This record gives sequence, C-alpha cells and structure tokens, in this order.
Amino acid sequence: MKSILVLLSATAALAQQSAWGQCGGIGWTGATTCVEGYVCTVDGDYYSQCIPGVAASSTTSPTPTTVVGSASTTLSGGSSSASGPGTTLQSGYYWIRAVESPNFHKYLQSRPLYSPGDAVLDSYTTAGQFQIISGQLVQLINSTYTLYANVQQNTTAATKLSMSFNATENTYGTFAFSGDAVTWSTPDINRPNLSAWLVCENQTLWINLGNYAYLTPAGCVDETIHYYNDQTAVGRREVKLEG
Repeated sequence: MKSILVLLSATAALAQQSAWGQCGGIGWTGATTCVEGYVCTVDGDYYSQCIPGVAASSTTSPTPTTVVGSASTTLSGGSSSASGPGTTLQSGYYWIRAVESPNFHKYLQSRPLYSPGDAVLDSYTTAGQFQIISGQLVQLINSTYTLYANVQQNTTAATKLSMSFNATENTYGTFAFSGDAVTWSTPDINRPNLSAWLVCENQTLWINLGNYAYLTPAGCVDETIHYYNDQTAVGRREVKLEG
C-alpha cells in the first residue's frame, strides 16, 4: 500500500511543471500545467515556459472594451503627453514582446512613451498595450486616445521598413495575428516570412523584408514578436551566479 501511495504522489507531481520549466511546444511530451502561482506561456511554436502569473480564462482574441481609469491625455500642438493605461492589462488588449535573444521579453512600446514616435522594444516596466483591429495595430493610451502603428512605404532597394506610432491610421499593409505571432503583409511585397522582424539601433523595431536570420542588415538582430495576455508584463529572469 505504501508503494502505491508513493507512486500516485510521484505521478501527481509530474503532472505539473516547476517554476520556469518548459511546459509546451511542438514535440513536447512533458507536463503542460504549472505549479500554483505560475502560468504556461507560449514563447513560440517550439517552447512554452512556466512564468509567474495567473492563467487567462480564454486564449482567443477578446473584443476591445472601453477603458475606465485615471489616465489622462493632454494635447498641445498636435502632440500628446499621456500617463498611459497603467501596468495592469486592460480588457481586450495584449502585451507584445520578443522571445529571442538578445531581446528576450523586451516589450513593444512607443518612444516617447505613450506618444507619437518610434516603435521600439524596451523594458517590461513601460510596456504598451495593443490590439489588432481591422488590420490596424492599435496602442491603447486611455479611454479617449489611441495610437496606430504606421509602416514606411516600400522603396526598390529597401531590405527593411521602419515602423512608428501616430495618431492617424496606417495606410500601408495589414497587421494580423498568426497564432500568437504578429505579422504584417502587403500585396506589393512577397515576403518570405510574414512574422520576421528586426531590432536595430536604439532598440527600434523594423519589418524584415528578407528571410529570417539570413543576410541580416548590419546593426540589426532578427526577432519575432508575440502577444502575451497575463495580467502584468514580466521581464527576463535574472540569474545570479555565485563565485
């Protein structure tokens, strides 16, 4: 009887992955749920990881809702100065982050923060909140103000296209989710990988018109970016080495 109880206990332990352990991905045959206080989070087709958080009730894209909060926007001369939606994810929106080094768990946001400017990947502490609506990548600022990701028009010699956030809607190409990955496409460019992105100087985010990790432009690194829908954004786990 004692041996049976030990076996049952061991089986139950195997049913949940430990903190920071792998919990999914193509070919994964181990535990797919996490210990209490951690949630299995997709970091790409081949890897999911148990990270701190609470499991979302649904993985489908929710309908954006009006945000009611204390954030305020002041418009002056066509520019904005906003406190933003806060550090708790608002209903109907997502964090968007990279999952490859050297930008693992760096988050999409605008620079200047919550204002029109460059699209960048930076700290989780200043992460923006996003949704894709009718092909537009929309950044939530507050209940009365949003920004739109605008893509640079293509030129003959271009290998990458810049992206910025503006108060006006994008007129070039279409954003979409493919699984949890963010893609961009346009009929006039035959991109080999719709989810290929680049992070270049000053952490600016660019659309990669070439193959992922092939002939990468100087000063840039290849990335893919993915939505994440836990209540708060989390950064890369720091590991302190002794000795």
